[in-house]
Amino acid sequence: MLRTIIICCLMIGAPVAMADVLLLEGIQAERATATQRPSRGTSMERVETMFGMPTNRHAAVGVPPIARWEYPGFVVYFEHQHVIHTVPVR
Repeated sequence: MLRTIIICCLMIGAPVAMADVLLLEGIQAERATATQRPSRGTSMERVETMFGMPTNRHAAVGVPPIARWEYPGFVVYFEHQHVIHTVPVR
């Protein structure tokens, strides 16, 4: 009887331990790809120097003017001439 209870407890706890590992692996993968994108405040000129010509450029719209450049793997949003956000594309 005690043996059955121990086996059941081990089986219940096993998926929880695996979930922690998967979560950590996902965070590490996201951190690795984040270093390959432009950071906030980078100028348009510097982004183009570092990453080359974007595959698609969308003209600035709105007030303040927000422009969007698309690269393989991420999209860069600019306010005026500086990066305000980068978004990974999967």
